[in-house]
Amino acid sequence: MLACALAAALSAQSGKVVFLVTDAEGVAGVCRQDQTDPKDAEMRQLLTGEINAAVDGLYAAGADDVIVWDGHDGSQTLSALTIHPRSKLIIGDLGVTMTLERRYAAIGFVGQHARADRKGGIMAHSYSSLGIQTMLLNGKPVGEIETRAALAGAFDTPVIFLSGDQAAADDLHAIVPEAELAVVKEGFSNYACQTLSAEAARALIRERAQRAMQKIGGIKPYKIEGPVSIQIEYTTRNALGADANLRPGAEVIDARTIRYTGKDFLEAWTRAERH
Repeated sequence: MLACALAAALSAQSGKVVFLVTDAEGVAGVCRQDQTDPKDAEMRQLLTGEINAAVDGLYAAGADDVIVWDGHDGSQTLSALTIHPRSKLIIGDLGVTMTLERRYAAIGFVGQHARADRKGGIMAHSYSSLGIQTMLLNGKPVGEIETRAALAGAFDTPVIFLSGDQAAADDLHAIVPEAELAVVKEGFSNYACQTLSAEAARALIRERAQRAMQKIGGIKPYKIEGPVSIQIEYTTRNALGADANLRPGAEVIDARTIRYTGKDFLEAWTRAERH
């Protein structure tokens, strides 16, 4: 009986479970800051439609389960009333590992924006448009796409799919060339864009998510070799406190900038995230 239970557990762990990270700035039809309010009814409808299209595509290509994390602005955007009936919704702060220790078959991004200061990026920023100016990973500019891909890679999980604007798509393709992309809009400036209709965006997302699922096993996890440094430049209103230099693995660069180091990405990221 013990052997049967162990076999069942291993079988469940090896299922094709996909983890979708959601945001709002990369959704078709969303081009202004006011539209990203979690309670904006139109944005919620647009985002939910794109998520459900991605879930449809993933299931059509053989996913056993799709887990959706409400990753935008405090996890207040999505509802269990409107998400795809076969998917599951995670609400809340997931902490440093974002549940990736569960070893999903793959992760994907829906409604994703580009990193801070990206030309053509619609409302581009790195984690916090109000709190963080820039982030560097081993000296290179990064945002949510690069760091979350590296975090997934630390748990041997590949990124297979992204929907968002052209700049976000370019950011992912620079590190994971094989990933499938659904470009739903093009940025002219920070708050001006040309966008697909909601219907066209959903059709594209469904198709590309299905193609992405068919690539599982052929896309390698994005891994960062150690040692690793993560440098964060905060905005003036979020300047560092007097004891910032006492943080483990930290080096204060100036009044607004701090660098964390670790033997690998996970250690450096854990040190940075805890502060």
